[in-house]
Amino acid sequence: MIKTLTNLLKQDKEKFVVPKGVQDCIPITAIYDDGIFRVGKDKYSKSFKFTDINFAVASREDKEAMFLEYSELLNSLDSGATTKLTINNRRLNRLDFEKTILIPETGDELDVYREEYNKMLLDKATGANAIVQDKYVTISINKKSVEDARTYFARVGADLIAHFARLGSKCVELETDERLRIVHDFFRVGEETAYHFNIKETRKKGHDFKDYVCPDTMEFEKDYFKMGNRYGRVLFLREYASYIKDSMVAELTDLNRNLMMSIDIVPVPTDEAVREAESRLLGVETNITNWQRKQNQNNNFSATVPYDMEQQKKEMKEFLDDLTTRDQRMMFAVLTMVHTADSKEQLDNDTEALLTTARKHLCQFAVLKYQQMDGLNTAMPFGTRKIDAFRTLTTESLAVFIPFRVQDIYHENGIYYGQNVISKNMIIADRRQLLNGNSFILGVSGGGKSFAAKGEIENIILSSNADVIIIDPEREYSQLVKALGGEIINISATSPSHINAMDMNKEYGDGANPVILKSEFIMSLCEQLIGGTNLGAKQKSIIDRCTASVYRDYQQRGYTGTVPTLQDFRAELLKQDEPEAKEIALAIELFTHGSLNTFAKPTNVDTDNRLICYDILDLGKQLMPIGMLVVLDSILNRITHNRAKGKQTFIFIDEIYLLFQHEYSANFLFTLWKRVRKYGAYATGITQNVDDLLQSHTARTMLANSEFLIMLNQASTDRIELAKLLNISDLQLSYITNVDAGHGLIKVGSSLVPFANKFPKNTKLYKLMTTKPGEGA
Repeated sequence: MIKTLTNLLKQDKEKFVVPKGVQDCIPITAIYDDGIFRVGKDKYSKSFKFTDINFAVASREDKEAMFLEYSELLNSLDSGATTKLTINNRRLNRLDFEKTILIPETGDELDVYREEYNKMLLDKATGANAIVQDKYVTISINKKSVEDARTYFARVGADLIAHFARLGSKCVELETDERLRIVHDFFRVGEETAYHFNIKETRKKGHDFKDYVCPDTMEFEKDYFKMGNRYGRVLFLREYASYIKDSMVAELTDLNRNLMMSIDIVPVPTDEAVREAESRLLGVETNITNWQRKQNQNNNFSATVPYDMEQQKKEMKEFLDDLTTRDQRMMFAVLTMVHTADSKEQLDNDTEALLTTARKHLCQFAVLKYQQMDGLNTAMPFGTRKIDAFRTLTTESLAVFIPFRVQDIYHENGIYYGQNVISKNMIIADRRQLLNGNSFILGVSGGGKSFAAKGEIENIILSSNADVIIIDPEREYSQLVKALGGEIINISATSPSHINAMDMNKEYGDGANPVILKSEFIMSLCEQLIGGTNLGAKQKSIIDRCTASVYRDYQQRGYTGTVPTLQDFRAELLKQDEPEAKEIALAIELFTHGSLNTFAKPTNVDTDNRLICYDILDLGKQLMPIGMLVVLDSILNRITHNRAKGKQTFIFIDEIYLLFQHEYSANFLFTLWKRVRKYGAYATGITQNVDDLLQSHTARTMLANSEFLIMLNQASTDRIELAKLLNISDLQLSYITNVDAGHGLIKVGSSLVPFANKFPKNTKLYKLMTTKPGEGA
């Protein structure tokens, strides 16, 4: 027998003690502050939690790369230790969910919408999978003392974290209370919120930690067990198929129940494995020689070697080749699975479903008879292994049981964006938690862009005190803004609403003198007013001098009283002696005293409302570049003002490509995109013409700098461009090819997930959000 296995079985050998209480069923003998558990006499274990990666929707090449990287990880496992990979399906606690996701009612007139939105969220939560999948890796080692174990785990842990990072998965050590929480949540389903374990307090009181986590009762029957009023059963993988698909683990853990699936891995040192394989091969060859000798004695000289012997020799040679030339290791593996249910009947149905899934992959699960307690302690991430149903595998065969499937996006206190198409879980994301919260919503006309944006606007207005500013060139948002009590500012040459281009508050300068920044803005404005020609050095000096002069009184009054207007600025220009000043004054006359003077009058609209919509549909061709500059400057004013108050601002710009058609507004937007994060603001660009957008280098950089993207149905040329820019696989591209409205891909940080957002049509909110003819309110 292999020495490693003999040693392991000797170490794991324990005298059987009849459990006298429920606590005795938990094999942990001691816990330490840093997350190490003692399980058995000299055995210590430590757990790590790792995040999922997008394996299911990756391209074939990416899948192969992930598979090989995962094989590397398995190869790096230490042969002196046992490694346990655990996939834990746990129910989403309804109370927890309601606390973090539902919008609290505030008693104002918007509560009608809050109630409707919460109902929709609850329906989605109960209709969705409602299962959260956690993945752990537990390493257990025999050491003489906990200090030795600590040193060992520090070294191995760093190696493990680095390997997972190469796969794109984040791996973190689990603290003592987090490890005990896993046990508590499994044994006491429905009481997840009641868990609060403090190791120091427990020590002080002299309590046993097991009292916090164990179930009320435990009964072990022949082929199932009962904990409290729930039923459970442990299965193990008895027969393996010759070929197994990499989706098997994902399919087995897809059951909408509380369950745990563990794979115990014992790597064997290569020299030992080769020795063992060679001796086995020698044995097979000896059998063949003996058989041939016997045939020769019977004068049967043309006999062919029997098929089974031939097969044994071939397989043994292949196995030896794998070990010696193909950089693989020999491993022993045990696959166990525990699943629980509310009734015995449900448990039997679930067992049958799991057995069927395994049969589909030509494997056979079997129920552990009279070993349910040992099986339970093997499947749970304690670090013990009481089941010896070992199967010899090579690295590659073991890597088929790849624990990765698809990333789930679930940020606390985030916004609902739809459901993950693969895992059926809700996508709850919070842009504020990303490195850069700016976003783009891209898709063809009718793909659901403005619907997605309106959903986000609604959620922000109903659930927080943040401000929302919308630039609306198609008059699509008026209905929603009115319903939510916002202000619509119509901007055009004939509109009675005016915004003063010279508006400025004391926070405008980002800590420096605001006039310096404003002077730069007025130079851009003058260049636009004069007709897009670059200003000379003399003209710039005159504009700078006049700007400082016009604002002097306003600054001395502490930024109170009447704000100067472009008319005052022109009057100041006329006072200057230089002929250039007169030229500038004449050039801008049309926009100060002429028919296009809408931005030269004092502001007469409420720009302090929480929700502002700039309606620029009627802005003519002449006023468009200037209008965009003034609106963006007005937004910057508001953001800096909010920053001083510690308030967040969300900006939504529909048909953003219009802004990129004008050099000045494109540059202004670019700096805004870069700077808003520092001001506690988050910008969103919405457009259908991705190809047009990507023609602009500025827009390309902005797109690459956005950590949050919603991609809906895309035109074929746009798809190719996006795939290049964001490295999207062909399989992922299929989720933005000829799909229904509200379906697509969502990119949150490094996660790229296919989603579907179906909103109930019989609601007031839907009627406010839809732009389909005949469906609106």
